[in-house]
Amino acid sequence: MVVESLDWMHGDGERLATCCHDHPYAVLGPQPLANGSWVVRAWLPDANRVWLLNQGQELAMESPHHPWLFEQVLEQNPGSSYRLKVDRAGITHEQHDPYAFREEWMGEMDRHLFSEGNHHHIWRRMGAHPVVQQGVAGVQFCVWAPSARSVALIGDCSAWDGRNLPMQQRLGGSWELFVPGIGVGQRYKYEVRTQDGHCYEKADPYGFQHEVRPLQASLVADLNSYEWADTAWLQQRDSRNPLDQPVSVYEMHLGSWMHGSFDQPYIDTDGAARTPVPAADLKPRARLLTYPELADRVIPYVKARGFTHIELMPIAEHPFDGSWGYQVTGFYAPTSRFGPLNEFKAFVDRCHSEGIGIILDWVPGHFPKDAHGLAFFDGSHLYEHGDSRIGEHKEWGTLIFNYSRNEVRNFLVSNLLFWFEEFHIDGIRVDAVASMLYRDYLRPDGEWLPNEHGGRENLEAVRFMQQANSLLFHYFPGALAIAEESTTWPMVTQPTHVGGLGFNLKWNMGWMHDMLDYFELDHWFRQFHQNNITFSICYQYTENFMLALSHDEVVHGKSHLLHKMPGSDDLKFANVRALLTFMWTHPGKKTIFMGMEFGQRGEWNVWGDLEWDKLQFPAHQGLLNLVDDLNSYYKSEPALWRSDFANYGFQWIDCDDNNHSVVSFMRRDEKEGNWVVVVCNFTPECHGNYRIGVPVAGFYQEAFNSDSSRYGGSNQGNLGGKFSAGNAMHGYEQSLELCLPPLSSLVFKLDPSRLPPAAIHEENMKQS
Repeated sequence: MVVESLDWMHGDGERLATCCHDHPYAVLGPQPLANGSWVVRAWLPDANRVWLLNQGQELAMESPHHPWLFEQVLEQNPGSSYRLKVDRAGITHEQHDPYAFREEWMGEMDRHLFSEGNHHHIWRRMGAHPVVQQGVAGVQFCVWAPSARSVALIGDCSAWDGRNLPMQQRLGGSWELFVPGIGVGQRYKYEVRTQDGHCYEKADPYGFQHEVRPLQASLVADLNSYEWADTAWLQQRDSRNPLDQPVSVYEMHLGSWMHGSFDQPYIDTDGAARTPVPAADLKPRARLLTYPELADRVIPYVKARGFTHIELMPIAEHPFDGSWGYQVTGFYAPTSRFGPLNEFKAFVDRCHSEGIGIILDWVPGHFPKDAHGLAFFDGSHLYEHGDSRIGEHKEWGTLIFNYSRNEVRNFLVSNLLFWFEEFHIDGIRVDAVASMLYRDYLRPDGEWLPNEHGGRENLEAVRFMQQANSLLFHYFPGALAIAEESTTWPMVTQPTHVGGLGFNLKWNMGWMHDMLDYFELDHWFRQFHQNNITFSICYQYTENFMLALSHDEVVHGKSHLLHKMPGSDDLKFANVRALLTFMWTHPGKKTIFMGMEFGQRGEWNVWGDLEWDKLQFPAHQGLLNLVDDLNSYYKSEPALWRSDFANYGFQWIDCDDNNHSVVSFMRRDEKEGNWVVVVCNFTPECHGNYRIGVPVAGFYQEAFNSDSSRYGGSNQGNLGGKFSAGNAMHGYEQSLELCLPPLSSLVFKLDPSRLPPAAIHEENMKQS
C-alpha cells in the first residue's frame, strides 16, 4: 500500500495524460517520501497491469490516482537497477524505466556556451546519441525548444504516441530524455506542444540521419562507428595553404549524374535487404545509385579526368529532389537517398585514398517551410526572424535564419564544423552569400527593414560568417571556404581580423558572365567586345577568385555550354575547347559543372542522367580528352596556379588586338621563376605569321594546343614550337612568329635545352 503520494489536485496526472507536463522527473521514477522510504512511479498509458522487478522480487504495482500511473513503495532508493514488467492486452514484456535515469546531459558549461553562441561541438550534446548510462545501453535525446509547453518523444519506442515518453525540460530551453534498451536505426520525432495548445511533429534539427523522402522521421545513428583511413591525407591537407596548390573542381549532383535500374543488381555493402530508392517517374524503372555504387563509378571517372576536387551540390537531407538540395530540412545529416551515413563516409574516405578532395555546397542562408522542419519549431519564430520583412525570401518560398540569436548562430557554426569533423570534407561552397549580406535582397522598397544604422547591410549575417570562417580555419587550416557572392561586397576573401568575411575563395561571377556573353556572340561581333575577355584582370587581385562555370548556367532555358556557342557543330566544339583552355590558363582556381567536360547538348535535368551516349561520337570524346590533358598539364605547371593571387603571376603581352580577337599573356611562378606564354584566337580564322613579343630568346615549345586532332580540332599549329627572333615587339626585344589556328588557345614554354639558331651556329663554329 502506498504510504504517501502526490496531491493530484495539482493536476500532474491530468498534465501527463494530456501530454502537457514539462517536468516528468519530478513525478516519475524513484521519488523520496517524507518518512524516509521511496516510491517508484511508472507512467504507462494503456497498460493493464505492471510489476516492479527489484532485487529478485516481483511486486505488483498499484494505480490509485490514475489508471496509467503505477506506484510501488520501497524501503530504499532502487536507483536505476529495477525493471518493469508490463502487461498490455495480454501481451507481457519487460523494460527499464526511462525515468530512473536522471543524469543531466546538457551540463552547466554546455548551456552557457550554447546560450552565448560559442559551443563549437553542440551536436555532441543535441540530437540522439547511443550511450550507456549506469551500465544500461540506450539512446540519449536532447532538443532545444525553449518556448514549448511540453515536448514528447514519439517513434518506434513509443508506438508513435506522445503520451508515452514526455521529455524533461532543462535550464536554457533544452529537453532531455534517456530511453534505455533502444539503439541505432530507431525512427523518432519530437511532438512539440505550444503554449496555445497546438501540436507539431518535428524531425530532429540535429538528427544525423533521416528516413528517405517522402517519409520524414529521424533515425538514431552512431557517428563513431566508422573507422577512417585518411589520417595522412588530413595531415597533409592541413599542413598546406590550398591557395598555393592547383585546384580544379568537378561540380556534380549525385542524383542526376547517373541512375541505376531496378533490372540491374543492387549493391549493398552490409548484405542486408534494402529497398532501392526510385528516381522520378520521368525515367521509368530507374533508381538512385547508392553511395558505394557512386564511389565505384564517380571516383574513377573524376580521377581519370584529373580533377583535384569533387564539389557535391547539397547533400544535407532535403525533402524535394527538384530543390537540387538547396532547401534543407536535415542540416546535420547526409541524405539517405543514397544510403546510410557510414556509406557516405566511405565515399569521402575513398576519394581521399585516390587523391581527390571533397567540397560540399553549404546552405546557411535559408530553410524551407515544411511542417516537419525548423519553421515555427516550438510555436515561436525560433530559428527564423518573426518579421517577414527580414525573415522570409518570398521569391524562394523559404525562411531566413535569425543570425542575431546566439543559439541559432551556434546551430549553423557548429554545423559547418560538423561536416569537417565527422565527415572529413575538405571544403565548402557557401550558396547565395549575397542573399545573407543584404536586407533588401530581391525585395521591393517598403518590404525590407534597414539595420540599426539605417543601411541595407545585414550586420548580424556578417558577424555570423566571420565567426564561422574564423573557427573553420582555426580547426582546419587547410580547408577551402568558397563564397558564391555576386556583388561587389569588399574583402570577401580577406581575414576576419582585418574586417573581411574570412573566406579564402570567391566565385568570379563577373568573369563568368563576361565570358559567356562574349562566347555567345557571333564571331564577327567579338571584335567590338574585347573588353569582355580582358576586364577581369582589372580587378583580379581585389579578391582570391575561383573561375566557375556552374549548374546555374545550364538550366532554365540558358542551354548547356556547348549550345551557347555560335555557328556549326564544329565551331561550337572549337569554341568550348578554346574557352576551357583560356579558363585553365587564366588566374584563379577552376570549377566546371558535370557534362561540360564532354559537351552535353541538352540542359541539365535533375530528373535524368547525363548524356553518356554522346561519348561514342569523336567530337565529344575529343572534348573529354582536352579536359583530361588540361588538368594534367595544369597540375604539372606551377606557373598556372602557384601565383594565382599575386600580381607577379600574370602579365599581359597584348590585350588590345580586337581586330583579330586575339589576346596573349604570360603566367609566371615567382617561387621557381618558371613562366609560360598563352595566346588565344577567338575567331574562326587562322592567323598565320602572327607575331607576339617574348622576354627571352630561345625555342618556345608548343606545350598545349586546343586545336589538336586529339581534341577534335583541325590539327593546325606550330610543328612543336618556334624559335624566337630578334625583332622587338610589345616592349620585348624578342618575338615569336606563330600560326594561330581558328578558335584556339595555345600555351608555349621556353625549352632551355634547345639553343636558338644563332647560338647553335656559334657553337658549331667553335667546334670546327
